[in-house]
Amino acid sequence: MGDKEKVELEQNSAAVSECVTEEQEEDTSEVAESVEEKSEEHDAIESDDLPEEEYEESDEEIEFIGEDEFEDREQYDDEIISDSGENVALTEAEIAWEKSKKRKKIRNIILGILLVVLVIYCGTVFFFQSHFLPFTKINGNDFSMKTVQQVEDYMMRQVEDYSLTLLESDGKKEIIKGSDINLQYMPGEDVKKLMNSQDSWLWVKSLWDHPEIEAAVGVEYNKSKLTKVVNSLKCVTDEPVVSVSAHPEFKETQFEVVEEQIGTEIDEDVFSKAVTKAIDEFLPELDMLEEGCYILPKFLKDSPEVIEAAKQMNSYLGANITLDFNPNTEVVDSAQIAQWVVVDENMQVTFNQELVRAYVASLAEKYDTYGKPRTFVTGYGNTVEVQGGSYGWQIDQEAEYAALTANIQNAETVTREPNYSRRGATHEGNDFGNTYIEIDLSRQHLFVFQNGQCTMQSDVVTGNPNLGNGTPQGVYTIAYKQTNVVLRGPKKPDGTYEWESPVTYWMPFNGGIGLHDAPWRGSFGGTIYNGNGSHGCVNLPPSFAAQIYQVVEAGMPVVCHY
Repeated sequence: MGDKEKVELEQNSAAVSECVTEEQEEDTSEVAESVEEKSEEHDAIESDDLPEEEYEESDEEIEFIGEDEFEDREQYDDEIISDSGENVALTEAEIAWEKSKKRKKIRNIILGILLVVLVIYCGTVFFFQSHFLPFTKINGNDFSMKTVQQVEDYMMRQVEDYSLTLLESDGKKEIIKGSDINLQYMPGEDVKKLMNSQDSWLWVKSLWDHPEIEAAVGVEYNKSKLTKVVNSLKCVTDEPVVSVSAHPEFKETQFEVVEEQIGTEIDEDVFSKAVTKAIDEFLPELDMLEEGCYILPKFLKDSPEVIEAAKQMNSYLGANITLDFNPNTEVVDSAQIAQWVVVDENMQVTFNQELVRAYVASLAEKYDTYGKPRTFVTGYGNTVEVQGGSYGWQIDQEAEYAALTANIQNAETVTREPNYSRRGATHEGNDFGNTYIEIDLSRQHLFVFQNGQCTMQSDVVTGNPNLGNGTPQGVYTIAYKQTNVVLRGPKKPDGTYEWESPVTYWMPFNGGIGLHDAPWRGSFGGTIYNGNGSHGCVNLPPSFAAQIYQVVEAGMPVVCHY
């Protein structure tokens, strides 16, 4: 096509556009006829350009082109067609017609597919009106796609060698055989009712939501024989292990929840019903724990009551009390306190006061010396046992219990002495230490020891045992010391005293019994005390009494022994 022809085509195209724009009120049918005539002329021209033989040959040699090449040619054709305004209008009409045709074709295909799917779905619905849905299990047996007759045939075959396996909590298994209870399958309406109860219109739901049905099937058995078989099972007859609830237990530094323990104690009523139900449903197994056949613990490890109990019990463990029994100590720490914090079967936490008192009593038993016999090495070097007296360590148990409880409740860390009602000099060896007065009642002799050394000694006269005035043995302490005192006996009805003895030095150690000077005596020691002894006091030579008075202090131990 020459330049002149291209110019004419462009002019014609512009003319057509102007005509469509400015003369829109003209009859569109005339424009369409004009376009059609020009299209026919164009086709005639193109067909005349080729010889007949070449045309036929080109018609036979049709080739398939790719999408990219198709788009290129389509663009090329659009360029050629654009040479004429009439061809442009023709192309737009054809394209619109082709799109409409394609839409109709797609719609028809979709409708056809939907119709096929609907037919298939409805056919499947019809099928499942007489068959169980896919993945259907009845009492654990897979009966998907089966008919009622097929299910009943299966039941009939299985009943001959049916057995129920009991899975016990300790891992053991026991078996109840169908033959032992005269088990028989009795066809009826049960399976058919199960079939009718399923929703066949929603069969597709069973593909992901697999139906599992538990229901009684048509079986009969001898119930009395079943009872006899159940009562003979080892899980029933053996001595059961009782279940233990989860509970807080002390572990090293704190209370932790210990997991419950499932025992083997059977709830016979629940067990009997579970066995009957399993056989009625023709089940192959019965998990006794899962079916609640055991008497289970009241509390599990995640029970709120158990968790709260552990929290409360741990709140007592913050204290640390060191009791000083120099040179020994007793420590009350979390491990000790944990023994006093108890929880009952209902997870109620209490601080056991009696256990605390028992602990204080054990300390008294261990460290108290008051009233206990002592082994003693005398000033003469021999060993004797000394009993009695008012001297020694004695814990005030009530006061110590109160103090210890307060320390624990306040979570205190403290080191202190226990509360005493009586005290000694030391917790090592003899409780009176190495500074004391020794009175040998058999040899009528007195020693004064200071820091383990005998610093003075003298013969004495003690109470007359033949008149019931013998000086009692035991360990005592000097109550006080005083000079120029009149010692008096029992008061008579006329107001006078049975006896009176003025002394210069008075050092009592056992009530009215004490050390004092006895200037009325001319001799001391020996056996004087048996015939002419005192009323119980220890008579000292006046010069010795003056000396000992200088070293004696209140609280100084006095050991009297035979």
